Amino acid sequence: MKQLPPDCVSYKQTKVFTEHTVPAGLLRAHKTKPGVWGKIVVVEGRLTYRINEPAVETHELSPALHGVVEPEVLHEVEPKGAVRFYVDFHKLDGA
Repeated sequence: MKQLPPDCVSYKQTKVFTEHTVPAGLLRAHKTKPGVWGKIVVVEGRLTYRINEPAVETHELSPALHGVVEPEVLHEVEPKGAVRFYVDFHKLDGA
């Protein structure tokens, strides 16, 4: 699994989504803005996290395993039953 750079700082967090409230845009390929990293945090349940480039990677996220989104890399999520999760956005300190 990818890791956040050590000099990244959190600057914004989404609300907690469920399998019923997850925005449609997160369910299909999308990407963050330049310089923006994401940390997908599962509070309860399971979530499939698919990184679509440069090579396809699929991870099952849980409260014990978060996902890291690299800047400008296409990715998507898929709830696996009942789930609660949020995304914590990061940028490099000073950026």
